[in-house]
Amino acid sequence: MRTQKILGKMKYKLIWRENPRDRSQKKLYATPVNDGTVTESDLKKEIVALSLLSKGDVSNVIECVIDVVPKYLLMGKSVKLGDIETLRMSLSSKGVDSREEFNAGMINGERIIFTRAEKAAERHSF
Repeated sequence: MRTQKILGKMKYKLIWRENPRDRSQKKLYATPVNDGTVTESDLKKEIVALSLLSKGDVSNVIECVIDVVPKYLLMGKSVKLGDIETLRMSLSSKGVDSREEFNAGMINGERIIFTRAEKAAERHSF
């Protein structure tokens, strides 16, 4: 049975899953509800409406951020976006017994982790 709740402004649902510590038990875990997608165009329109910037200025800034952020993430840097959040890279790999056994092909699950800043949490309580 799936149930849906609203925590602050963020929707989530509870789903029965195996407990990772004891696979014989099932427990309820929260998972976010994806309520659609906001496009880059949607963001641009809203930023233009909230600021004194032109659509071209906003487009240029967003395109530059999209180009620059991955460069720093791939350098192993965290990227702090003001008081909103910090981005960092994460990955997983197969385990091996010695350095000699490992190769880059064993890396999988590369992803970007978004960590919400405390000030953003205060401003937008979830």
